[in-house]
Amino acid sequence: MRVVFDTNVYISALMFGGLPGALLNLAFLQSFTLIVSPALLDELCEKLKFKFKLSAEDVALVRERLGKVAKIVYPDELLHVVKDDPDDNRVLECAIKGKANYIISGDRHLVKLGSYGGILIVNARTFLEALHGI
Repeated sequence: MRVVFDTNVYISALMFGGLPGALLNLAFLQSFTLIVSPALLDELCEKLKFKFKLSAEDVALVRERLGKVAKIVYPDELLHVVKDDPDDNRVLECAIKGKANYIISGDRHLVKLGSYGGILIVNARTFLEALHGI
């Protein structure tokens, strides 16, 4: 199974734990293939550094660890599906290029889509339930 996490899932996992934290742990255990793109990593690092005030060293460590566990893809198609929040299109581009089965997001613009190009877009709870057959 191939999965893309929206940046908000990484932020929640790293800063608050909870269900997103459980998902990130499962990714590190290689329970599924985590897919990420440089654009998503850049956005994550920027938010960790400027919004959450993590040190440059901690941000670099997060990027390094994610780079080791995730498959990095380089999208070559620009999408304009989400008009209200154009940054959300980077998540879709990553998922398409990475042939993802799921996008995990807490973003209402993406979750409202429900799916895109055969890729299911769900929140962390729904994905965990699907993963564990609940």
